[in-house]
Amino acid sequence: MNYQSIAKFTSALFLFTIGLPIVSTHSHAEQAPQNMSDKPPLNILWLVIEDMSPLLNEYGDNTLATPNISSLASEGVVYTNVFSPSGVCAPSRAAIALGMYPSAVGANNMRTTSNTQETGLPSYEAVPPAEAKMLSQYLRELGYYTTNNLKEDYQFKAPKTAWHDSSALAHWRDRAQRQPFFAVVNFTTTHESGLFEPYGFREIEFRHYLNNDKKAITALPQHHSVKTTEADTPVHLPKDTDFNIPPYLPDTPVVRRDMWKMYNNLAETDRQIGAVLQQLKDDGLYDSTIIVFYSDHGGPLPRQKRLIYDSGLKVPMFIRFPHAKGAGARDDQLISFVDLAPTTIALAGGEIPSHMHGRNFLGQNTPARKYIHAAVDRLDEYTDAIRAVRDKQFKYIRNYRPNQGYYLPLAYREKIPSMQELLRLKASGQLSEAQAQWFRSQKPAEELFDVEADPHELNNLAGLPEYADTLHRLSSEMDRWLAQIGDTPNLPESELIAGLWQGQNTQPQTAQPVVEKSHGKISLTSPTPGANISYSLGNSSDASLHWQPYYEPFEVETGTAISVIAHRIGYQESLVVTLGCVYLC
Repeated sequence: MNYQSIAKFTSALFLFTIGLPIVSTHSHAEQAPQNMSDKPPLNILWLVIEDMSPLLNEYGDNTLATPNISSLASEGVVYTNVFSPSGVCAPSRAAIALGMYPSAVGANNMRTTSNTQETGLPSYEAVPPAEAKMLSQYLRELGYYTTNNLKEDYQFKAPKTAWHDSSALAHWRDRAQRQPFFAVVNFTTTHESGLFEPYGFREIEFRHYLNNDKKAITALPQHHSVKTTEADTPVHLPKDTDFNIPPYLPDTPVVRRDMWKMYNNLAETDRQIGAVLQQLKDDGLYDSTIIVFYSDHGGPLPRQKRLIYDSGLKVPMFIRFPHAKGAGARDDQLISFVDLAPTTIALAGGEIPSHMHGRNFLGQNTPARKYIHAAVDRLDEYTDAIRAVRDKQFKYIRNYRPNQGYYLPLAYREKIPSMQELLRLKASGQLSEAQAQWFRSQKPAEELFDVEADPHELNNLAGLPEYADTLHRLSSEMDRWLAQIGDTPNLPESELIAGLWQGQNTQPQTAQPVVEKSHGKISLTSPTPGANISYSLGNSSDASLHWQPYYEPFEVETGTAISVIAHRIGYQESLVVTLGCVYLC
């Protein structure tokens, strides 16, 4: 079955079943943003792992058995050409949340809120267009119960309108009766930091085994730095496994140990995913849920994460449709992370916002994507400027700082033992030609790789006459893309911030919301274009306030206090306006 047939099935099913009256468990029901019918739409569950290339059986790597992931893949559709627009997490997550390229909205520097001492720059947030909302908010407005467990990292603070719950306790089980859900579950065991010594698993990740036991989850160490000791860390894979080491890494005991940790972390993640899927099955929801599995970008090893090569961008992705529709299919269309938001909105029966850069890759009449695009700017304490465009066979890379070397001595990455091993061998002149490439002091202004024949992107074809037409075609496509999204590569970050802040010296603040009472109803507005307005029935000093999005004027009981806040993405939140009985009575 091809993906158009799958799309036709799921889209028709969604349009047929969408909508139901929302019965809130709170004292004041969240306003239904649209008319609902008497049947619920399908649920949507995202299973998101970190820092992992397609190192799975389904992509030809048989190093490790991942029974839960493989079961999901066997019952679903395997996508073979899925790419992040960045080789690092925060820009990638911004793209997923907004359906926009991070380099178009000020989200591409990793991170916008950190390394201020090293760069001398202020902390700031990405600022998308005023009309932009997070994917979760669009689904919330379609009647979904939206949860995120646990990581955000969007390069901006999520408005209170974005999620019903975003925490270690977030779970679809907390939704109203028969309410559909959009749940994102993040698994961080495979993160790059899982290679650091001393080795161990993040203890907070054990929450996935606790079956939504809130007391037990709260008792876990909540900070990601708290890990098990190596003696207490489960060994899922023999340490003497024969690993297929990529040519850009040396075959040494140090690198082999990091390879073992990487696969062992993946095995543990597979067990965690199995625990979450079992909860879905126990709730009788497995066949009424679309399940999406993917990684937030490529692998954790040196010359993988943060780079614009496929080792940093290409990820695994499966989708299991209800009742295993389309099971066993493989789909090789090009997919970018900017496509996830519009596709999900379309599946939920919503209209795709015109400002989004992505496409509905399950759409029956959606033209096939010809190219994927990617960008690199600042990475922690060091800045570069690189852009890339790729079709199914060729990757074109444009280096805006050719006099700057490829390798950046990032303090965080140098905690990885295999990175330390590379530096040790470099210092002693023991690296092979493939391994030494990354450490060249300069780089070509243009690079071109045949990614089918040269998947590790080691043989630059730019400058060869027989590839001149290909290089020109991809270079022209890059120019078109940069102009379309308004990306100015190599723009000093200080100038980028000035543009996002509209020339102000500090981050703009969302204007205070205006509360009005008319004909017995409360209406809320904000002078700031694009502001998301939330309100809660109670005083803002109450930490247990339940914030809910404002859609239309509503009634409240006499004597009820109301707190209101407004927040445009990328701006500071407004001050909270709290009004009591004197105003509302």
